[in-house]
Amino acid sequence: MIEQNDDIYIKIKSILFKLFEIEENEINLDSHLYNDLDLDSIDTVDLIVYLQNMTSQKVDPEDFKNVRTVKDVVNQAKKLLQK
Repeated sequence: MIEQNDDIYIKIKSILFKLFEIEENEINLDSHLYNDLDLDSIDTVDLIVYLQNMTSQKVDPEDFKNVRTVKDVVNQAKKLLQK
């Protein structure tokens, strides 16, 4: 499944690097946003804004409530791109 999401994953890694200065080699699909990457709730809002810009879709905060890992972010971006 993730092969078709490679481009999205690469873009998410790039966003995490640009926004939060997290080295790309520290980011993998199983990286937990809060525990491993040290993001907080304000960082999550910034990430949502970037996802909205990337996909040209509005992110429903309820949909993002259960996002915990980079893979979850990739899956949310994929859903937005399919709208």
